[in-house]
Amino acid sequence: MMTRKPSAEKTVRDIRRATRKHYSSEEKIRIVLEGLRGEDSVAELCRREGINANVYYRWSKDFLEAGKKRLSGDTVREATSDEVKDLRAETAALKETLAEVFMENRVLKKSVLGDGEDGI
Repeated sequence: MMTRKPSAEKTVRDIRRATRKHYSSEEKIRIVLEGLRGEDSVAELCRREGINANVYYRWSKDFLEAGKKRLSGDTVREATSDEVKDLRAETAALKETLAEVFMENRVLKKSVLGDGEDGI
């Protein structure tokens, strides 16, 4: 079976995809809000930020839809990373406490029932 060499265009596309800038949610919000202010045209904003107009409009749609859902109460607020960290720490502490209670319970049962131990 003969293997085909990837075309130069495909290689360039793959490199561009791999080196594409990933925007944080804060950057996306900043860009969308700047576009909504209307101080510059969307085309100028996109040129300055180095994004395609389609990307801007998709971000804008997502931003407005999320706001609409949140205001109508359709979404539950997601926990922040600090809240998640606190909840994980609390869960670990509770698991540790539960394990200690189980061990105490087991020791008490053995002492009451005399499971395999010599009685005095």
